[in-house]
Amino acid sequence: MRTGLISGVLGAVLTVFLAFSATAQQAQIEGTINSQIEAFKADDFAGAFTYATPTLQMLFQSPENFKRMVTTGYPMVWRPAEVRYLELRDRGGALWQKVQITDGKGAVHLLDYKMEETDKGWRIAGVVILEAPGVAA
Repeated sequence: MRTGLISGVLGAVLTVFLAFSATAQQAQIEGTINSQIEAFKADDFAGAFTYATPTLQMLFQSPENFKRMVTTGYPMVWRPAEVRYLELRDRGGALWQKVQITDGKGAVHLLDYKMEETDKGWRIAGVVILEAPGVAA
């Protein structure tokens, strides 16, 4: 009986710890994405570039190239009217944060941010535009 009680208490403590850890992780991930979006709003593409993983930084080579990609391919993150964080998911060992962005014209966009933990914290490893709610293929 005593072993069962100790096991139950340890299980409860572990559950609370894991829940706290996941919440802290999600807050850090949302903070990274939000910081990049705030840099975009301020036209600070050099600052926004720092939130990309080293692999993406090597791919784009400069904040100017990154700016061109964002302003032409992802204008909704450059000038969002509203940003809502949806679920954080583990897909194939990678963490993906789903984000709903409403642009300045009122159009709703769903994006999936692939996140990677680096020695400098969470960084954005890629962004995929998903089908927006209410849109059929």
